[in-house]
Amino acid sequence: MCNPEIIKFLDLKKINNSFGPALQQAIAKVLDSGIYLFGEEVTGFEEEYKAYIGTKHCISLGNGLDALTLIIKAYKSLGHFQDGDQIIVPANTFFASFLAVVNNDLEPVFVDPEIPTFNMILGEIEKKITAKTKAIMLVHLYGRNAYGEEIRQLASTYDLIIIEDNAQAAGCEYQGKKTGSLGNAAAHSFYPGKNLAALGDAGAVTTNNKDLDLLIRAMANYGASRKHHYIYQGVNSRMDEIQAAILRLKLKRLDQDNCVRRKLAEIYLNRIHHPAITLPSKAEKKDPRSHIWHLFTILNPDRDLLSNKLKAEGIQTQIHYPTAPHHQPVFVKFSMLDLPNSTKIHKETLSLPLNPSLRPEEIHFIAEKINLLA
Repeated sequence: MCNPEIIKFLDLKKINNSFGPALQQAIAKVLDSGIYLFGEEVTGFEEEYKAYIGTKHCISLGNGLDALTLIIKAYKSLGHFQDGDQIIVPANTFFASFLAVVNNDLEPVFVDPEIPTFNMILGEIEKKITAKTKAIMLVHLYGRNAYGEEIRQLASTYDLIIIEDNAQAAGCEYQGKKTGSLGNAAAHSFYPGKNLAALGDAGAVTTNNKDLDLLIRAMANYGASRKHHYIYQGVNSRMDEIQAAILRLKLKRLDQDNCVRRKLAEIYLNRIHHPAITLPSKAEKKDPRSHIWHLFTILNPDRDLLSNKLKAEGIQTQIHYPTAPHHQPVFVKFSMLDLPNSTKIHKETLSLPLNPSLRPEEIHFIAEKINLLA
C-alpha cells in the first residue's frame, strides 16, 4: 500500500456514515414524535439490550460512570456495602472505575495486571481480600473478557459481589454468555468511541436483580419512586430518545462490526514482529468471541518516539492511558503502592487504529511501519 494522506485513529464521521440514511431516519422519527425523554425508543432499547446481553433487567442511564456509581450506591442502600468497605479494582483501568468507588465513600484496592492480557493477576486478587472486602470490579478492558471460573470461585468463597465494568466490551462473550451478564450487575458505556456508540453520552446497567433494578431506576430519577415522591438522595441520569434510537439501530450490526474488529486485530497479531513490541495476547481459540478489540494496545519502551514516527507517516495513535491511577494527583495516598506492571503499562502503552471503517490494507501498512520504525 502506498503512503496514505492520513490514517485516523478513529473517524467517527466515517463510521456513522456507514449506517446510511437509516441513522438520519432514526433521529427524524424521534423529532417527529415530539417525545424526547421516557418514550418508546428508550423502552425499546432497554428491552432489546437486555435480551442481547442475556439479563432480566436493563436500566438506561446518562453515561457509564453513572452506571457504575449507581450500582455501588444501590448496593449501599440495600445494606451490602458500608462506608469504608473495599472493592477490588484492576490497577490499570480507566479512572472512572475508581471514581465510582471513592465517590461512594468506599476504598478501591488496586490489583496489578498481568502482561499481555492486561487483566488482574489472579493470584494477587486473593492476597488483597480482607474482612472489609465486599466486591470485585471486573473491568473487561480494551474489550477482553476478564471473567473466569477462578473469579467465580473467589467470589463464592469470600461472599463477594461481582460488578462488571463492561464499558469497553459490548458484545464480548465468555463461553457463550455475554459479558454484562456474568456478575451480579454490570455497567455499560455508549460513549461515541465505543463499539456500540451513541452520538453523545449514554450508559446502562444490566442485572438479574429486581430490587437493584427498581432501586437504580429510582435513584437515576432524582430518587423518586413515583412522580414528586422522593425516597432516596438520587441523581438525574437518563438516556434521551435520540440516543436510544441510534443505539437500537447500531445494536443490530454490533456482532458484525465486532467480527470485523477481530479480523483486523488478527492482522496486527500476525504481522507485527518487532522484538521491541509487546503485543496483546490473542483470545483463546476455543472462545474467539472473548475479545472484541475495542482497543488494540501494544507496549513499547520508546512509546512517545514511536508514536511521533508513526504520525510522520500519516498514522494517528492514542495513549490509553498515560498515567496510572495510583499516580494521579487526587490519589496521592496510593502513590507509594508497588504496582510494577501497571506502571510499565502506562509508560509504554500505545493504541493503534482499529475499527470497522478501516481496510485490511491499512492495517498491513501500519504493521509494516511499526516493524520498520520501532
